[in-house]
Amino acid sequence: MKRNVVYYSILILLPLFLFSCKDKSAFTVSGTITNPGSLKKISLITETANGIAVVDSTTISEQGKFQFKHNAPYPNLYRMRIGGSIFDFIAKNGDEIEFNTDLMDKAHAYTIKGSDESEKIKEFNKLSNQYGDINNKISEEYMNKAQGIGKGKDSLKKSDSLVKVYLPVLKKNFNDYSVAVLKFMNENINSLASFYAASSLDSMKYESELVAYADTIKDKFKDNPAVQQFIQAKMAIKPITVGHVAPDFTTGGIDGKPVKLSDYRGKYVMVDFWASWCGPCRQENPNVVKQYAIYHPLGLNILGVSLDVDKGAWQQAVDHDKLTWAHASDLKNFEGPTERLYHIEAIPSNFILNPAGVIIAKNITGTDLEEFLKKTFSKPQ
Repeated sequence: MKRNVVYYSILILLPLFLFSCKDKSAFTVSGTITNPGSLKKISLITETANGIAVVDSTTISEQGKFQFKHNAPYPNLYRMRIGGSIFDFIAKNGDEIEFNTDLMDKAHAYTIKGSDESEKIKEFNKLSNQYGDINNKISEEYMNKAQGIGKGKDSLKKSDSLVKVYLPVLKKNFNDYSVAVLKFMNENINSLASFYAASSLDSMKYESELVAYADTIKDKFKDNPAVQQFIQAKMAIKPITVGHVAPDFTTGGIDGKPVKLSDYRGKYVMVDFWASWCGPCRQENPNVVKQYAIYHPLGLNILGVSLDVDKGAWQQAVDHDKLTWAHASDLKNFEGPTERLYHIEAIPSNFILNPAGVIIAKNITGTDLEEFLKKTFSKPQ
């Protein structure tokens, strides 16, 4: 009798078990689009090794229903292009995601269920849109006022004044956004959404924070190639980030004699990577000359490292720009051993070292360089 009870219990529960099993070879996204209008198809997009690509498309039913079924070799960020709008979600095989939106909604609001990671990316997008809207309002206000200036005698002066008013406001909004992103990353360190949030930061300005983040997640998301490439890249530059002792190098001086970075140990030195053919470098040179005149008597040294291959052009630029500090070069463009050691991928690029040889600042120019030097040399040495 007991055996029959067990047998019939299995028969009753078996259909429930079968229907509850998820397809582990793919994920599905099912949903409803309200007010689709003339829209007939939507696309599924993701990032591949070769860039962003459309990986699937599907037809919308007359009732606005649709479904995608797609294989995800690893958890990844996907996007649905629905008309002129893009909706992000994170999916992995086995996920059964429900999505709903109304195309008449100007705010592009949507609901998504069945993926905690997608809820996180939605949370990040909300944060990003918040600061994006502020940025758009500031830009629109600036453009409206700029158009009202006209073309009179004082128009250039008024235009410059307007830029001075609005540029700091834009910078503050961007800085506020970056602080919010860093907070989101740290609070969601176990979510893939934190990685996509990190990708929105200025990689130069927040290099130290991104290297620290890469160090934290180095044992996570091991099957996601984009994450692993990011970690490898950040770990490669870790030795040349702020707080680390700058690696020593020897290269040829402009006078033909060898120049060693270690010769500057015990002194403040800015290693300045530039080239005669680099427009932004030449534009920054007058500022560097100005700062050198002020702070060299207080202990600042500069070692210019040129990416030139033509020594004549290099020497001519040094003379023309009145760069009176020491100069050296591998004369091999970006392929020189010094450039490779310091992972130079764009110029101007600089590293400021304290007397112990530790990198205390990196890639700062213009007013940022001026402010940094002012603070550094106003402290008791």
